[in-house]
Amino acid sequence: MTVVLLPYPDAGVPPTAVPVLRAAHAVYASGVDGALADLLGAKPAPEDLVPNDAVVLIAADADDPLVRAMVAAGSRVIAQPPGAALVEAAAVMDRLRSPGGCPWDAEQTHDSLRQYLVEETYELLEALEDGDRAAMREELGDVLLQVLFHARVAAEDPADPFDVDAVASALVDKLVGRHPHVFGEGEHVHTAAHQQVRWEELKQAEKRRESSVDGVALGQPAVALAGKLGQRTGRAGLPEDLFPQEDTVAAALFRMAAVARREGVDPEGELRAVARRFAADVRAAERAARAEGLDAATMTADAWRAHWPR
Repeated sequence: MTVVLLPYPDAGVPPTAVPVLRAAHAVYASGVDGALADLLGAKPAPEDLVPNDAVVLIAADADDPLVRAMVAAGSRVIAQPPGAALVEAAAVMDRLRSPGGCPWDAEQTHDSLRQYLVEETYELLEALEDGDRAAMREELGDVLLQVLFHARVAAEDPADPFDVDAVASALVDKLVGRHPHVFGEGEHVHTAAHQQVRWEELKQAEKRRESSVDGVALGQPAVALAGKLGQRTGRAGLPEDLFPQEDTVAAALFRMAAVARREGVDPEGELRAVARRFAADVRAAERAARAEGLDAATMTADAWRAHWPR
């Protein structure tokens, strides 16, 4: 017997399952949408279904008791390939944005969605820093939503439309083109550091950039921006004494961030970590003060020092 798992109907039937379905003596369905079952010529599966080489069971859930029983009996399983759920997600986004969908979703533009892209990215970053697996899964989904949303809005542009498939296709081309050692006959890459250098070289040639700082996102946080500029110009051989030398806090911060990135330190991440520890210490001191009946909002400097975490 063969079990074909179709948890994501919009992703379609796996190609390897097609000849099996065509050759089957009988096809049954369990937990599958009725329209899909009818399309595949499947009958409702009886609870006492007996494994048989000429029988195919189509199911939506690997935890379906009938599926588990069939697998335990040695049945072959054909599942949708990785990424099938992305097809489902894109279909849901299309429905939300289409006539008859959600009025709020239909009104959004690239400009109105910008704030959410930034917010969701920082929420994901926080989940990564906290090591919160459940939050990471959720926030990755929220970031993916922003990609799907922007691609759906882009598909409606009357002058220059493109859709999520065009986005994915461009990504595939980029990944393949920048990994010739994997997908072609490029030179062998021995280390991750070597690959990073080759990536930048291939990117430079591909984009035909005229400046070492072309392509640096100027809208990123200032410490990260200074660090990136320091890294890029370091590869171009620019000496550190040409960094801004004004006697100001801003210039000093730039120099520190740029030098740190040249030395392999992520100044944005390191500063964020220090800031998070500081915020945790502030909360701990305030809790300790309140436990003694003090008003945390009006503590003196000595009170702060007395309750500061050691």
